[in-house]
Amino acid sequence: MVVTTPALGGALRAIVGTEHLHEGGAPVDGAAPRWTAAPATIEQAAALVALAHDERLAVVPRGSGAALELGHPPTRVDLVLDTRRLDAVLEYNPDDLTVSVQAGCTAGALAARLAGRRQILPLDPPGWAARSLGGIAATQASGPLRQRYGTMRDLLLGVRFAQADGVLTWGGAKVVKSVSGYDVPKLMVGALGTLGVLLELTLRLHPAPDHEATWLASFRTPAHAQDCVAALLDSTVQTNRLEVLDGRVLAACSLPVSAAALAISIATVEPAVRAQEGLVKAIVQRAPGAVQTMGASFWKTYDRALAGFDGVTLRIGTVPARLVETLGAVQAVLPGAAVAGAAGLGALRALVTHADVSVLLPPLERLRATVGEVGGGVTVERAPRALRERLDPWGPVPAAALAVMRAIKTEFDPRGVLNPGRFVGRL
Repeated sequence: MVVTTPALGGALRAIVGTEHLHEGGAPVDGAAPRWTAAPATIEQAAALVALAHDERLAVVPRGSGAALELGHPPTRVDLVLDTRRLDAVLEYNPDDLTVSVQAGCTAGALAARLAGRRQILPLDPPGWAARSLGGIAATQASGPLRQRYGTMRDLLLGVRFAQADGVLTWGGAKVVKSVSGYDVPKLMVGALGTLGVLLELTLRLHPAPDHEATWLASFRTPAHAQDCVAALLDSTVQTNRLEVLDGRVLAACSLPVSAAALAISIATVEPAVRAQEGLVKAIVQRAPGAVQTMGASFWKTYDRALAGFDGVTLRIGTVPARLVETLGAVQAVLPGAAVAGAAGLGALRALVTHADVSVLLPPLERLRATVGEVGGGVTVERAPRALRERLDPWGPVPAAALAVMRAIKTEFDPRGVLNPGRFVGRL
């Protein structure tokens, strides 16, 4: 028996209260929801998902809303589940270097909580301080600190989530060492909430370094920058962050413009930083390049420059040895694009100021072909809906891999009610 719209509204209201259920609400990627609900507890969240499952309503989880343009436009948005009231730090074990938080807790709020014990969660995607940790997990967002610490996949120990039918389930562990088994947390990372609604996360922390120094190395050509990256990776230097910046990103940071630059940081005890400083400068000068010491505010400036960009953002996966080819390919097919990212890992972002479909489609396919030669790919991280309706934002996926993804989606969400259509293959 189908429940009428007024009755459904009443049932949703009974779960979260009149004040926290709204008809309509802020659009999700241009699609207006029927309802927006903001639960105060994970039990309320699970009850919302259970009701949506029974009534075959499409549920779209939303945290800070920083990545709503990632993936395909949603096929349906019936119920937006707003996690911003689920923002508590549930359990902090500084001696074990672990913390459990609700999904709506922002990375900035957690950083403030950890500061007193000089510990950090080293996740810093653009605009990281205002982003919810559930959203960072769901989108597999990362930033410069991935050079040393990895991504959410490396830091997520356990998750508590609502299955598609609303059943609360735990996956993983609350300790660093755990028994082997099906790695549910890693399945959830990057899945855009299509396998379950993330409600709690247990995370591995790291001690805050005693001292960090940053240098900007400028080069006449991208080839010199690539040579420097190779030399740094082959040396005893332990970089904390190793970012490549092209001229347009340098200008956005109000820095002197060069063909390419590297932002290099080392973070550990001060004597060790000073001991490696000479080696860093020698490697840069041999490239050859010019090096200058940057102030402590550089990384905040860099974060603001990337987070404040307005346009199309592409995630590019390549290898460090192909930086020159990748930078060249971007400039060849997308003149005027700005490029920055983790040089030591080949994880780059291209920022494009124009978003005309007819202009972007052919260049994007050529760029995908270039990085595809080394097993890389290009994902449209952010773009207007009209553009993503004309192209596949995820790019080509091998048939065998897509078949596995479909099987997992069917296992976790047989009715297809969780963020439908957003993920790879419109799962």
